[in-house]
Amino acid sequence: MSSLQYFLAQNAEANTETAYVVSARFKDEQGEPVPWQLRSISEVENEQCRKAATKQKKGKGGAVTPEIDFNEYTAKLIVASVVFPDLKNSELQQSYGVMGAEALLRKMLLPGEYAALLQEVQELNGFNQT
Repeated sequence: MSSLQYFLAQNAEANTETAYVVSARFKDEQGEPVPWQLRSISEVENEQCRKAATKQKKGKGGAVTPEIDFNEYTAKLIVASVVFPDLKNSELQQSYGVMGAEALLRKMLLPGEYAALLQEVQELNGFNQT
């Protein structure tokens, strides 16, 4: 196989999926913590998250510069990576009294749980590679 063959789409590993227990507060019928299903995303999806979290900010002389809202970006990154539970489910959002997947995450998780989930999502998406 030529060295270029290694990089062809059909020879690349598929996106990664993993189960991760975000919180022991969400339990099944047997009292066991329910794992969330997470997946890695493509750079195309990551770019969409980044663009959606970018606002135009006016600077000196009326110059407009793009500025990324880091908190909004990381929330969108998490939402894009969570397969289960379905954070876009309206019934789930209504149960927490919020609209939107990002708002749901912020409402349903404790700060430490949110931070741990973000870390897991970042690792799954290769942000820990040097």
